[in-house]
Amino acid sequence: MERRISIITLGVDDLERSTAFYERLGWARSSASQEAITFIKLKGTVLALFSRAALATDAGVPAGAGGFSGVTLAQNVESPAEVDRVIDFAVSCGASLVKSPREVFWGGYSGYFADPDGHLWEVAHNPFFPLDKEGYLVLPG
Repeated sequence: MERRISIITLGVDDLERSTAFYERLGWARSSASQEAITFIKLKGTVLALFSRAALATDAGVPAGAGGFSGVTLAQNVESPAEVDRVIDFAVSCGASLVKSPREVFWGGYSGYFADPDGHLWEVAHNPFFPLDKEGYLVLPG
């Protein structure tokens, strides 16, 4: 598994309020943003803001206290086969499988594992966000 984080997703209670806060910081919303998710391009990483409840549902974990912290880390890869390979490798290194890789509602393929401390990682192939030659996520301006 490469040492890279593609997307940091923060589960938020009010997407409009959170998006406005980050915009006030001078962090521009990407045109890839949609009604249910905000993407902000950072240096080498993307910050995503998504409903806390919807993010917990996507990961297949409870949204209540003690079940979900509101944050997932994500690594985007080149193909669904690579999603499977990375998830299998992480589990072989001691991670817990949280959600087996599968096709997802937004048109990609992803799965989740938890590190030994329970931090959730999504490994995803997103055909709408390609990777450049260095493996960085390409996000529209």
